[in-house]
Amino acid sequence: MMRMQNPAHPGEVLRELYLKPLKLTVTAAAKALCVTRKAFSELVNGKSGVSVEMALRLSKAFSTTPEYWLNMQRNFDLSRARTKAKLRRVKVLFESTSV
Repeated sequence: MMRMQNPAHPGEVLRELYLKPLKLTVTAAAKALCVTRKAFSELVNGKSGVSVEMALRLSKAFSTTPEYWLNMQRNFDLSRARTKAKLRRVKVLFESTSV
């Protein structure tokens, strides 16, 4: 199974693909999104993740979908967890026989 290696944090994507090309500051974007500068800065700098509410705000502001932001966050979180999870001792309780 092929999986994405080291997906970018949504904040990095937000900064590189949206803020920089639009020449938006963190302060201006936070104001447009009706969130605090601190909360938006933490997202852009990878200190916090995309919440469902933030995904809704981002989707409206940047003409995307909430799923775009939430899937990006999920992929980032899964990739990070895979590198940290200690699954060796977890027992398989059920194996699917379907293909």
